Amino acid sequence: MPVSTSDSSYAPLQAAARIRSVRTPIIPVVAELIRDHPGTISLGQGVVHYPPPPEAVSRLIEAAGRAEAHGYDHVAGRTELLDRLSDKLATENGIDVADGVSVVVTAGANMAFMNAVLAVADPGDEVILQTPFYFNHEMAVRIAGCRPVPVPTDASYQLQIDAIERVVSDRTRAIVTISPNNPTGAVYDRASLTAVNRLCIDRGIYHISDEAYEYFTYDGVGHFSPGSIAGAARHTISLFSFSKAYGMPGLRMGYMAFPEHLLGPIKKIQDTLLICPPLPSQFAALGALEAGRSYCRSFIEGLGAVRELVRRRIRDLGDRVRMPGVEGAFYGFVRVDTDLDDMTLVRRLIEDHGVAVIPGNTFGMDEGCYVRIAFGALNEETVAAAMDRFVSGLNEILG
Repeated sequence: MPVSTSDSSYAPLQAAARIRSVRTPIIPVVAELIRDHPGTISLGQGVVHYPPPPEAVSRLIEAAGRAEAHGYDHVAGRTELLDRLSDKLATENGIDVADGVSVVVTAGANMAFMNAVLAVADPGDEVILQTPFYFNHEMAVRIAGCRPVPVPTDASYQLQIDAIERVVSDRTRAIVTISPNNPTGAVYDRASLTAVNRLCIDRGIYHISDEAYEYFTYDGVGHFSPGSIAGAARHTISLFSFSKAYGMPGLRMGYMAFPEHLLGPIKKIQDTLLICPPLPSQFAALGALEAGRSYCRSFIEGLGAVRELVRRRIRDLGDRVRMPGVEGAFYGFVRVDTDLDDMTLVRRLIEDHGVAVIPGNTFGMDEGCYVRIAFGALNEETVAAAMDRFVSGLNEILG
């Protein structure tokens, strides 16, 4: 017998509770504010201003004319690409794929992170994030039905090992680090990352290391991959991306290196969510690897100059504004001495001063007023104009 749709005894339909617990992504919210205020310069989006290398474009165009590029392929990625990535991991990151490590190509590093969480954690388990955290990581943990456990970094946005150790529990399944960091631009040193990795060994949990910004470092600061540590192969999951270094965010290409005992579970997850990594993008990734890290590094000097411009203008604001670090990536995480909440500050900067930044609460900073500045997407002249607006806007708002 059909059930009446007007029967009030049935609860209204709604989304799953774990999805309702996920924060609304802030980038589209800020983008809508920008659209409503034409002429706004955005320091919000975390992308680079330069295009993909010619080798990647050439491979992509070539793939468009090949029938095989428009079908399904291996769930983990094409053999040719996996071989090239294995070579890159060995030579640049010190990660030996022959030492019990598997590699899978993903649709960006965000998917690699989702794969990792679903593979290692059950609903109700805990994943430790460093605050300020990358908001998509927290979202992924909640979508998986797990509990994100935030741990504050120090005043320079560096890891606090003792604080991390204190929150490890019987439900902890992974500790997440991002270096170079989004949203702070901090780069974690070898000793700190080694300490986290050792803690994971001792407590029988995974270390998820997001290294999407591995090539973006300044002032002689080096990048270190925890997966290169002796004995790390069985518990370290390393995530990488083509989006930033090679200017390919729209092609959705990333990859992950992880303990081989997780290969079966990760293939199950990826086959369900994606079937296989997009083939045209895999061909473009092969072209990007032909260009190599030197392609990205050729732009680092220019980004370094823009970084210095941003730091100089922040110093012009005096003690009311603080932005430590920025040793890597292309972000600055700014604390503003004001009683305003961060979203109110962002709205006023857009509406009254024509410059957009991202509010800090989306990165887990719920006390105090923080904003993230992203300076990779614009040329130096445009960033200079944006910082003029940011500085004059804060001077007016702060009084």
